[in-house]
Amino acid sequence: MSKVPLTARGAERLQEELVELKRVARPKVIKAIAEAREHGDLKENAEYHAAREQQGFIEGRIKDLEGKLSHAQIIDVTTLNAGGKVVFGATVDVLELDNDAELTYQIVGEDEADIKNGLISVGSPIARALIGKSEGDDVFLETPGGAREFEILDVRYV
Repeated sequence: MSKVPLTARGAERLQEELVELKRVARPKVIKAIAEAREHGDLKENAEYHAAREQQGFIEGRIKDLEGKLSHAQIIDVTTLNAGGKVVFGATVDVLELDNDAELTYQIVGEDEADIKNGLISVGSPIARALIGKSEGDDVFLETPGGAREFEILDVRYV
């Protein structure tokens, strides 16, 4: 499996979730299964089946997170010196020229993307259009809803 880019902050969040699942959620569901077993007949015990289902979800998520972290290429954005170019991890202020809206995006890994918080996946059309450009450049992007044009106002590595 190839390396997957991940910001240091994104890797930290995934690591925190992994620790939470292993130290809190897993023991809690194991306790719930033990308590449900004490109620007797497991065939008709809804609490037992719900706890087992939850355990399956937790174990699957743990395995998923461990896999992602083991294949992650962690990039510390603060140490980048990309010469003002938009690269993975950069925070970019843009002006959408059609409606004069100022937007801020940070280009992150797929597992970190959250458009509501301005975190866009490196594989998204907007990120692909921005990468390699510099402050002052105009960026044209074809979307299903029509063409969009941006001007890059600022590029930061924070």
